[in-house]
Amino acid sequence: MFVDKAKIYVKGGDGGDGIVSFRREKYVPNGGPAGGDGGKGGDVIFRVDEGLRTLMDFRYQRHFKAQRGEKGRNKSQHGANAESMVVRIPPGTLIIDDDTQEVLADMTRNGQQLVIARGGRGGRGNIRFATPNNPAPELAENGEEGQERYIVLELKVMADVGLVGFPSVGKSTLLSVVSGATPKIGAYHFTTITPNLGVVGVGEGRSFVMADLPGLIEGAHEGIGLGHEFLRHVERTRVIIHVVDMSGSEGRDPFEDWVKINEEIKLYNAELENRPQIVAANKMDMPDSEENLRIFKEKVAEVNPELEIMPISSLTRQGVQELMYRAADVLDSIPEAPAIEETADQSERKVYRAEEVEDEGFTIRRENEMFVVESAKIERLMKRMQLNTHEAILKLARTMRHMGVDEELRKRGAKDGTIVRIGEFEFEFVEGSSYY
Repeated sequence: MFVDKAKIYVKGGDGGDGIVSFRREKYVPNGGPAGGDGGKGGDVIFRVDEGLRTLMDFRYQRHFKAQRGEKGRNKSQHGANAESMVVRIPPGTLIIDDDTQEVLADMTRNGQQLVIARGGRGGRGNIRFATPNNPAPELAENGEEGQERYIVLELKVMADVGLVGFPSVGKSTLLSVVSGATPKIGAYHFTTITPNLGVVGVGEGRSFVMADLPGLIEGAHEGIGLGHEFLRHVERTRVIIHVVDMSGSEGRDPFEDWVKINEEIKLYNAELENRPQIVAANKMDMPDSEENLRIFKEKVAEVNPELEIMPISSLTRQGVQELMYRAADVLDSIPEAPAIEETADQSERKVYRAEEVEDEGFTIRRENEMFVVESAKIERLMKRMQLNTHEAILKLARTMRHMGVDEELRKRGAKDGTIVRIGEFEFEFVEGSSYY
């Protein structure tokens, strides 16, 4: 099965907690603080592996979570950093943030890698909080939480030449006779429901990758039929071979087929209109094909006189070798670059973002007899601080006092014993005190 789209959850490892510890060696009086910092959590890294061709692995595993860093140790020892989790993806994978729909990267080269979810920083041990005024602090931090997000992976087949055309025009048969690919072939519509790849050798050490892409129907650019499941793969191809059934065996007009397919491709992405295209006039071994080809050429000449039309028969192999040589020549004449003109490889593009400034604001609302304080800064501080010591509570109280929370609570009518809730914690307000 060919899987070309997947939604997964990734999370960087949490940082290890810092610890509170003191030196207690013999003959070392007043040894002082010795609690080490926690280790950094592991990153989640996506790396391109050219040995992969589909996103099948992500159908069975959808959650990727890196390990957390180790806790700090006594004797001022730093906890070990966690190893990064490396997730292998096939070349041609587009990585999109599911929440913002931002394209994070377009992974095309073997070995290319990107950090998708960063691990959290380790918490500081009490040795970091020692000051001349407080040489033996009983204060330490918890590790920072790792970054987490939902990611959508979209695979666009990496092929030099793409075969396009209506269903049952002979694309799969053509691929099977020019390469070692063995696509499923049958006399019914939508035989091909997933892209097939094959390597075509044309002698003199020249070869290229050709993809038989699923058939189109009118309205595909809007998602009708296979829709975008087909069209996304056309973007990667450098040359398009448009296969047209000249026999009219399906009761359709060859010229109208050609016009409709080109219109669908253009509506999906206007850049694709300028992609080099060769028309493969297929099924020339069938009755009426010669007359249909003559009419087809006359109509095309009025629209695009420079379009190259090559008569072939996938069944008898008439003209097939000449078509492959011509495709190789066209490939040699155009630069090797990502098919869609994205001005630069998105993975190399630098994106400058304004540095996030910590929100110093807060809101206070009343619920019955209780005040609820909401502040991103305070809640973040409470997650980091180990609030099981008197010093940690004092540090939190000082922060809130400097932010003006105390004064605002008094204005709202808080008195001794009033319950104040912040996040998951509840405190008693004490009038005139520096802490709750």
